[in-house]
Amino acid sequence: MQKQSSLFSLIREDFAVVKTRDPALQSSFELLFNYPGLIALVHYRIAHWLYMRGFKKLGRAISGITLFLTNVDIHPEAKIGRRVFIDHAIGVVIGQTAVVGDDVTIYQGVSLGGVSLARTKRHPTIESGVVIGAGAKVLGDIVVGENAKIGANSVVIKDVPRDCTAVGIPARVIVKGRSKEADAANKLPDIDRVLFQYLLTRMKILEKNTQLPQQCVKELEELEVLYKDFLESCNH
Repeated sequence: MQKQSSLFSLIREDFAVVKTRDPALQSSFELLFNYPGLIALVHYRIAHWLYMRGFKKLGRAISGITLFLTNVDIHPEAKIGRRVFIDHAIGVVIGQTAVVGDDVTIYQGVSLGGVSLARTKRHPTIESGVVIGAGAKVLGDIVVGENAKIGANSVVIKDVPRDCTAVGIPARVIVKGRSKEADAANKLPDIDRVLFQYLLTRMKILEKNTQLPQQCVKELEELEVLYKDFLESCNH
């Protein structure tokens, strides 16, 4: 975290991490013009450094200019760790009392927002190694544990345990513990697709077996077993 490293060493790491996490990068020149997340993060480092030393208006001014330039809104009082990668970044919002650990990956459209107007800790804590998919909303004073994965467009309003995968609205934990699927950010399960597949399969069975009720009952029973497993995974 920032207390353990100088401002300039943090900024050097911010530049270096893009080279290791984005295969689209062709040259260092692109870092200055094609990575709004990097620019917003560097500006945040400076604004945070000033804000925490009493120059609050100047820190807020820098964050306002950054919002205009990058469409990324990071409050200078938020705490962001080392080697954080904000990919594409457009529309990312990180609230005042949010805490983001080391080696976190955040995609475009993510909000680390609050659900309370009280002057307390009202934004989430994102522990190290977390991946938050595009468009996800993580709301309130909750904790997303280390190495957890949040699916795209999910709305997270409860704690997510470490090493787990959560998706949906509201988000549910559907993968517990580390696995090949949980480790791959682009392989997050799509519970909406699973549900639609269930409904379509059920309709096909009913249409096909209107004249064969006994066979229909048997196929539906087999399908209900799969559906029960699906519901149990959503409720974990």
